[in-house]
Amino acid sequence: MESSNRAGPLAGYTVIELGSTVAGPFCGRLLADFGASVIKVEVAEGDALRSMGSHKEGISLYALSIFRNKEVIAVDLREPEGQGLLRRLIDQADFLVENFRPGTLERWGLGYETLSASNPGLIMVRISGYGQSGPYSKQPGYGVIGEAMSGLRSITGDPDRPPARVATSLSDYVTGLYGAFGAMLALEARHKTGKGQIVDTALAECAFSFMEPHVMAYDQLGLIAERAGSKLPGSSPNNLYLSADGCYIHVAALADPIFRRLCAAMDRPALADEARFATNRQRSLHGEAVDALMQDWIASLPFETVHQRLTEFDIPHAKIYNIDDVFRDPHFSEREVIARLPHPKLGMVAVPNVTPRLSATPGHVNELGRKPARTRSRSWNACSAWMPTPSQHSRRAA
Repeated sequence: MESSNRAGPLAGYTVIELGSTVAGPFCGRLLADFGASVIKVEVAEGDALRSMGSHKEGISLYALSIFRNKEVIAVDLREPEGQGLLRRLIDQADFLVENFRPGTLERWGLGYETLSASNPGLIMVRISGYGQSGPYSKQPGYGVIGEAMSGLRSITGDPDRPPARVATSLSDYVTGLYGAFGAMLALEARHKTGKGQIVDTALAECAFSFMEPHVMAYDQLGLIAERAGSKLPGSSPNNLYLSADGCYIHVAALADPIFRRLCAAMDRPALADEARFATNRQRSLHGEAVDALMQDWIASLPFETVHQRLTEFDIPHAKIYNIDDVFRDPHFSEREVIARLPHPKLGMVAVPNVTPRLSATPGHVNELGRKPARTRSRSWNACSAWMPTPSQHSRRAA
């Protein structure tokens, strides 16, 4: 994967990705989508993600998306030869993304102090359950475990049910995103100093960052946040309602001007002048009454009528989509939210398109994820095809 053949704001930068499962590969995927040359180094037995999600004809559909835009090789990093190959790759790289348990790379002689001695501009994104320090740092951790410890899980779901989870690796994706963001901050610092640094990204801490409104409430008022179902505490109306034809519709009309328009849409404009409904604060204190009024109105009408009425009065709302709705939605279609690429066995394959969208230097999905190219201890020299040449960025940082 030559830098000169790639376009995007990160073209010319080289990333070595040692990440497995979701958080590390997603971080690498974000960098690859915007032009970085990403070499994914899998352990010899293969990335566990290849066994996750749905498969067709023995092909991991998940891997086709999250490993996209990358070169992939399989290396036994427990062997000295494998560690040597990895060291040579890292010496010519700008970024290293890894999510081994803290201490693993150090045991292999590949800690940051060692690597940065020969590559002082190296930016190392370290993703782990609890961070590189602290009493839990050596414990194993997946995204959902960090999510549980962060408190985020305790506020997810209905109050009369056990804590729920989003049916995707939410905390892993959040952590991968923070890792990529940290990498860009470190790159900006390197432009000024010529030196790289470590980006320490913990699954539990990244999940905890989403608890922001509840931190101050506990600290100052002693309030412990609880599960609230589909509503958002302190925001009313901001909830899920069921239409006459069985469609769930989320309506968010918390701002006072929007609530006035909502009352007009319901043909009850006087509601907005009642003291208990006049402000969001008051409506939140009387949230059950607000939700009852909303449910009564929406339950009397089919979804299309509710949708037309709320659209006419400029009220934020949406039916709860399933994946089929997303694929059929004309807005998503026109925006090309779903990209389609050819696969030699499966034909055209749909994957999420690149986000965010840059007007001048956009990212691209160039190719689907690959199977790893296998390496063997007796043929390490054959791996020279993956050895990046020093980029202008690396030379300037050195």
